[in-house]
Amino acid sequence: MTRWVKRILKALLGVVVLLAAGLGLGVFHTQPMYDGQLRSEGLKDPVNIKRDGADVVHIFAQTDRDAAFALGFAHAQDRSWQLEFNRRIMQGELSEILGETTLPTDKLMRTLGLMQAAQKQLELLPDDVREQLQAYSDGINAFHANRPQGLPPEFALMRTQPGGKKGVAWQPVNSVAWALVMALDLGGNWGNEFARLAAARKLSTEQLWDLYPPYPGEKPASAVDLAKFYRDLGVYKNDAGLKTSFSLPIIGEPGFNEGRGSNNWVVAGSHTTTGKPLLANDPHLALSAPAIWYYAHLKTPNTDVMGASLPGLPFVVLGRNAHVAWGFTNTGPDVQDLYLEQIDAANPTRYKTPTGWQAFDTRTEIIAVKGKPDVTHVVRSTRHGPVISDAQAVHAEVLDMSRFVLALRWSALDADNRTLVGGLKAQQAQSVADLLKAYGDNHSPTQNIVMADTQANIAYKAAGRVPVRSAANDIRGVAPAPGWDARYDWTGWIAYADMPADDGKKGWVSTANQRITPPNYPHFLGQDWNTPHRFERIEQVLKAKPQHSFKDMQALQNDTLSLSTLTLLPVLKATSSQHALAAKALQTLEGFDGRMDADKAAPLLFAVWTDELTRGLVEPKLGADVFKAQYGKRHFRLLLENVMQQPNSPWCAPKTCAEQSTAALDRALDRIATMQGKTPASWKWGEAHLALSTHKPFGQVPVLRDWFSVRTPSDGDLFTVNVGQYWAGEKYLPFANRHAASLRVVYDLSDLEQSQFIYQTGQSGLVWSDQYSNMKNEWAAGKYRPLRSKPEAWVHELVLTP
Repeated sequence: MTRWVKRILKALLGVVVLLAAGLGLGVFHTQPMYDGQLRSEGLKDPVNIKRDGADVVHIFAQTDRDAAFALGFAHAQDRSWQLEFNRRIMQGELSEILGETTLPTDKLMRTLGLMQAAQKQLELLPDDVREQLQAYSDGINAFHANRPQGLPPEFALMRTQPGGKKGVAWQPVNSVAWALVMALDLGGNWGNEFARLAAARKLSTEQLWDLYPPYPGEKPASAVDLAKFYRDLGVYKNDAGLKTSFSLPIIGEPGFNEGRGSNNWVVAGSHTTTGKPLLANDPHLALSAPAIWYYAHLKTPNTDVMGASLPGLPFVVLGRNAHVAWGFTNTGPDVQDLYLEQIDAANPTRYKTPTGWQAFDTRTEIIAVKGKPDVTHVVRSTRHGPVISDAQAVHAEVLDMSRFVLALRWSALDADNRTLVGGLKAQQAQSVADLLKAYGDNHSPTQNIVMADTQANIAYKAAGRVPVRSAANDIRGVAPAPGWDARYDWTGWIAYADMPADDGKKGWVSTANQRITPPNYPHFLGQDWNTPHRFERIEQVLKAKPQHSFKDMQALQNDTLSLSTLTLLPVLKATSSQHALAAKALQTLEGFDGRMDADKAAPLLFAVWTDELTRGLVEPKLGADVFKAQYGKRHFRLLLENVMQQPNSPWCAPKTCAEQSTAALDRALDRIATMQGKTPASWKWGEAHLALSTHKPFGQVPVLRDWFSVRTPSDGDLFTVNVGQYWAGEKYLPFANRHAASLRVVYDLSDLEQSQFIYQTGQSGLVWSDQYSNMKNEWAAGKYRPLRSKPEAWVHELVLTP
């Protein structure tokens, strides 16, 4: 009876909330004004904002400044809640509207000092860049100053307004800070460093390298016995239990790059059916509703560029103009180091340095918390950077913080970060040579950039600021190092000219977050690369035929063959089981070729079996608490591939590996039967592997997430080119596709007007709009939309006048 009462109350609550949301829609909101004329202070000349049938926004202006203004205006029209929520993330102001739940996230953002760093960086940017940032901010604020429609429902439900209590929706410093948030999402490995530190309490160093392995074919970057090293230092608390996850509310696990990936490749004209280059790009990011990207075309007398912009930035990040096209993937070098800072037992306000004891730098942050008193958070910093163990509770559960704290050195926080300069310069490029020069200013995050021009030149360049570590640095950034020992300090930067590059002489260049350093490369970039499966599959396909068409590029972006599945599939097929469903379930593997297609049963069986096998092998060794704290975002697949080739691996003990496989299969069959019934022939991977584009913050609210989040069955897994990363440690939809192609685009350099794109939700961030999720089915089906600067017709036209 109690269970049903709870269900009824939950249903009634849902009705009440939905009625309130509906009232909000009716009272506060009308469709954005996409047609007609509006007066907007801050413009020099009239600007046309047109929208085509593919939902691309085209901005026609007389100056670059007015174009930036209009882009800010358009972003605010369609993505005002996204801008506001992102502003709160970077400024550490989520708890003001969400309460204590997000306090750990706010503390970390305040500790990192993103706004302070962004302000210093802003002050050093060239005048023309600061002018663009100001114009963009003016456009956002102009929309809110005299908007023809009300605010989206999120503002009413959260009882806030753009800009919060300060009332200023956007400022130039916010754009700089948002670039830092993107760098935090893409350019970090402090999570891996801490994971090794935490695991070393339970594992030997040999086991550490099994669990967090170097790139296939490489040796571990450090020969130090890390487990012994940390035990001898006495860094750990006596209590070995963990109660806290490595992840934080809203932002997930910071300083963590596993699965932060993308694909890009460029094929020379000598290997295409058109005789000119073809360039493909699909950045893999956390799926969100609205999408992280916003497709726009900016046309002025000086600029004619179109592609994916980021709400928060005044330019096209990934795109093309009339002469060039370019695409990014994440390079993933080690640009973050954790330092163990030893505290002076006689005076805890000091920490040890190579030259003696030094006082922590401190500042006080006041964090507003909904329904609670303000929280005072004291930020400590050392000569390396902020003390992040003061902000991450899990650090305090591992470290004896009466003796040691963890400080972060992160390149992106440096004042000379000029990433936005490179982004703006790229829009004006006339050739591959111009792009190579423009991205010399790219700082953080480091990106693998493929590029092509209409003159048939192609190239690849890794662009970004990567530190040089001393030859005496025997830990090499793979785990926390003693901050009082100068040999672990960075000694400089790898010159842009010395960063990896490729002129495409073999006929193409591809990247998929694999190790990008060639043999005998003289610099150490890091060791936490992604697994090579996607890269190897891309190379297989590009090598398989002498010439490729535009459609071939799209087919490769949607390829579902998992090389990791092919590696482990023989183990599953050879597994014996007495489970009642085993015989029929294993029959679904007949003819299965490793393609992780949504309408098949075999991929579901394989995915749940590998999950259960991972749990069976790793959790007993790592400990239930440490395993739970980090599993999901980390998949440990290379460990699984290596171990299951050995019948008597110690990772399988006390059972044999065959027995572990059988036990995993039995558990998997029980789980799938609960999920999808007891008829294996009717099982479908896509029902479990829903592409889940999560709304912030309502994607976490059971009553609201079905309304605000977007979902659709999807192909792929963690290792397919058409990637579909699931976080198996999640309680809610553990096999949902949460991190995938946030967009797909292919550029045809023989006729750039034939280029095509798609992304996983829609252009609008307004939940009631037809454009909120109208691309999801096309995206899931591998279809595309035209990306034309001169479309056949306009759907809407709005004129902004001074």
